Amino acid sequence: MKARVHVMLKDGVLDPQGQAVAHALGTLGFQGVGEVRQGKVIDLDLAATDRATAEAQVREMCEKLLANTVIERYDIEIG
Repeated sequence: MKARVHVMLKDGVLDPQGQAVAHALGTLGFQGVGEVRQGKVIDLDLAATDRATAEAQVREMCEKLLANTVIERYDIEIG
């Protein structure tokens, strides 16, 4: 079973990488770009065969390693 995790900084947490991207886009002539937030996507190939087990495993992975839950939020897609 496949899983995809999207990890983003929580609202209100400073995103210096996003600010750098926004600045660079403006420098390259891309107008009208507002705030930019940068995150990460993690794709996992799981041995689990049922959706509930897979989601529980990925949630535990996120809580223990994949996301810093103090400053980041995550969304899980199971497919």
